[in-house]
Amino acid sequence: MNLQDSVILLYCIVAAAALIYLPFLVVASGRVQVGYDLSAPRAMFDKLPPYAQRATWAHQNSFEAFMIFTAAALMAYVTGQHSSLAVGSAIAFLIARTLYSVFYILDIPLARSLMYAIGSACSATLFVLSLLSANTP
Repeated sequence: MNLQDSVILLYCIVAAAALIYLPFLVVASGRVQVGYDLSAPRAMFDKLPPYAQRATWAHQNSFEAFMIFTAAALMAYVTGQHSSLAVGSAIAFLIARTLYSVFYILDIPLARSLMYAIGSACSATLFVLSLLSANTP
């Protein structure tokens, strides 16, 4: 087993966790623009500019995608998936999710949906590879 390839899966999980907060930086910018209200930060959502509202949605969706990806990447790690397909899927997930947030914030729905599908396919690939490996004697 190539240790470096298996460790890449773990690094991808850490990177995916950090990517959750990428859109939140844009939300913070929008909050500063409208005047941040410390006493009611969630109540100010309707006051945010449209790009910051979309960034909020991208941020929230990132939590959902992260949970699925983390389960898939950990399964791949535990079952010893170190193929170029497994590593490539983990890296492609990070790229797709980064672009997902960018396209969401820029309001490019078709590209955003494509990145969502690619990210989901990457997680599914890791699940399938892991299950195939676990069922092989």
